Amino acid sequence: MDWFRRQEKKTPSRPITADTVRRRVVFHGQVQGVGFRWQAANLARQMGLTGWVRNCDDGTVEMEVQGPGANLDEMLADIRRLRYVRVDRMEVSDIATVPEQEFRVTY
Repeated sequence: MDWFRRQEKKTPSRPITADTVRRRVVFHGQVQGVGFRWQAANLARQMGLTGWVRNCDDGTVEMEVQGPGANLDEMLADIRRLRYVRVDRMEVSDIATVPEQEFRVTY
């Protein structure tokens, strides 16, 4: 018996239901260097959403977020009220859903 063998636990992906949508959002404005990604990730996790957020080389922030449409709408409204952040414009498009487990900050 191998006592040191670590069994990897796989967390199942969140179920995709009829009201699940995925959106790609590009944020323009004062969105880098102000804690935007971390605040957005916390909002998403609090609302039970999955996806990712990252800084782009052109000064924008890109996000893919997935969950119930009403939760996504609420999150995007809350992002506009984040402290130290100024969102001048959001480019939002619906994209295909994907199985995933969490919301993460990527680089």
